[in-house]
Amino acid sequence: MLLNRLVSYQSLSSICSVQGLRTSLFFLLSYVLFFMAASRLSSRDPSSIFFDPMNAYDPIYSATRIRQASLFLDAASSAAEPHMANGPRQPHFCLGIATIARKGAHYFKDTVGTILEGLSKEERADIHLILFIAHTDPSQHPAFAEPWLDNLADQVLLYNASEIDVDHIRSLETNEAKIAGREKALFDYTYLLKECAAINTPYVIMLEDDLVALDGWYHRTRAALSSAEEQTKKMGAANWLYLRLFYTEELLGWNSEEWPAYLFYSVAVVCFVVCVLLGIRRFKPSARFFLNNMTIILLSGVFTPLLIGLFFAAGRVTMLPLSDGVHQMPKFGCCSQAFVFPQSRITELVELYTSKRIGYVDMLTEEYANARNEIRWAVTPSVIQHVGRKSSKGADNDAPSVAKVKSKNELTIAERLWNFRFEMNDAEALRAEHDAMKDRAGS
Repeated sequence: MLLNRLVSYQSLSSICSVQGLRTSLFFLLSYVLFFMAASRLSSRDPSSIFFDPMNAYDPIYSATRIRQASLFLDAASSAAEPHMANGPRQPHFCLGIATIARKGAHYFKDTVGTILEGLSKEERADIHLILFIAHTDPSQHPAFAEPWLDNLADQVLLYNASEIDVDHIRSLETNEAKIAGREKALFDYTYLLKECAAINTPYVIMLEDDLVALDGWYHRTRAALSSAEEQTKKMGAANWLYLRLFYTEELLGWNSEEWPAYLFYSVAVVCFVVCVLLGIRRFKPSARFFLNNMTIILLSGVFTPLLIGLFFAAGRVTMLPLSDGVHQMPKFGCCSQAFVFPQSRITELVELYTSKRIGYVDMLTEEYANARNEIRWAVTPSVIQHVGRKSSKGADNDAPSVAKVKSKNELTIAERLWNFRFEMNDAEALRAEHDAMKDRAGS
């Protein structure tokens, strides 16, 4: 009798070992497949360990968009008539771009070209475009002498010597002052913002001069503004501060200050798996043979933690991406590349920047918004890309342009301001979407 029991126990142990081995092999095979899928899907996620900087910073769609803009700019340079707005009604947007010359870089022309290329006459008429040459001697900027500038702008803005201290501005144009860049850049932004406010459009769009706008940015921005207004009303709020058209996923990863929440949910998942397995074994007798103690330990104590680890390794942008649409972004929404402000908020922002006099636009704006608990919106996916590789402040002007890098540490701050999803846009799909919107507006 004892011998029979011993044989039965050994047989059961042998079966359990075989089952455990089969379970482990099946999981390992599945895990390898998941790992390979994660490494492929997360290669453009800067919050992932699989992030591939050698390819993630390639300007795929941006390069296509710049080529489209170049053809448009060539036509604009030789056009007999200007391409500025010619509508009888008040424009919906004042769009302002301030620019200064950068050593070895000419982003401004491409920025303007991608903003205007593909717009219908009605869309173009809805925009009052102000291009601000922010030099006391505007001839220092290469675009000043080019015909496309006057042909495309509704207004070419220069410093008005009767309104400002030209000598002081000139003192801020030295290389030493540019490196700090905290006074003149803020002054220029405020100067342009006031000029746009005077046009009295419902919204003011403020863009930096080293951007690329996707084909169809206009109708997507209008839709985003409608959504922002609607959501603000549903919240019972009177107003909102800005709509962000660009952000970088660089700051949207797993945040170290949230580690208690990550730990809690990870433990909760493990406990849930244990409870489910024990429940199945208890209430379904036929499963007891497969769900022995060793199998449950492997599934809940080894395999589940490994899958949780892979979840975090794949990156937050991959695993918990922002859904398309307009969302609040009170944190991690760097930087000031592309803002839309309601006309009603311009006066207080001008007062803020004027009173501070020195500082960075994005930091001052966020400090002001945080102190007042302002509503800040961002549109996903971004309709603007930051392509500037050389800083306007002069500090990075001698840095080589990015080709292929092995680590993000090789990049300057300006080079890391990148929206990775933007480069995955399909040019043909965007053009078809834009054409459909223009047809709908014209019908």
